[in-house]
Amino acid sequence: MITSRRYRPLSLVLCMISLAGLAACSSGGQSLFGVSRTATGPFAPGIDTSKDAQDGIQVAHRLMQAGEFELAIRAFNRAALATGLDAEILSGLGSANLGLGRLGQAEQLLRSAVKDNENQPEVWNNLGVVLMESGKIAEARLTFRKAYALDNGESDAIRDNLRLALAKSENSVTVQDQEDNYKLVRRGAGDYVIRSAP
Repeated sequence: MITSRRYRPLSLVLCMISLAGLAACSSGGQSLFGVSRTATGPFAPGIDTSKDAQDGIQVAHRLMQAGEFELAIRAFNRAALATGLDAEILSGLGSANLGLGRLGQAEQLLRSAVKDNENQPEVWNNLGVVLMESGKIAEARLTFRKAYALDNGESDAIRDNLRLALAKSENSVTVQDQEDNYKLVRRGAGDYVIRSAP
């Protein structure tokens, strides 16, 4: 004959499971271990499909401002898949590569951006920064002049970059390294300061 004592732990476990299941189904939103499933709980919220997605280019620019150049490159690449390559994305990719010290890639991307749209002073400025970092001072000076002319002298960042390039080309011995803080410019508000590339 089988005793009931032998099966008591099994019935206790089954009872606990059923009570936990009832607690999870209650209106309090409790899970198996009493952890709340509300928005303030430890679980990630669901995706709100009723809202518009963030603009990938704006996300990339915010990452650039934060100095997260690798993440910015990924964001610019995702934006390019969604909208296609244009001068702004090419310029952003070039600027991010400059921030990582990849001068060759940065120059190639920014030259492509200039070919795509010759009338954007921001792209000319950023190409000038790459040329300065690469030691191509004479070409950088001309590039900054082009950016300054297209901008009608309205951007302080472009003016400062041109001033630095002129000073460096006239007397490169007396220009101090701490002054070499070139500013990358993006369309709209904001710029990024690039110190000497690593």
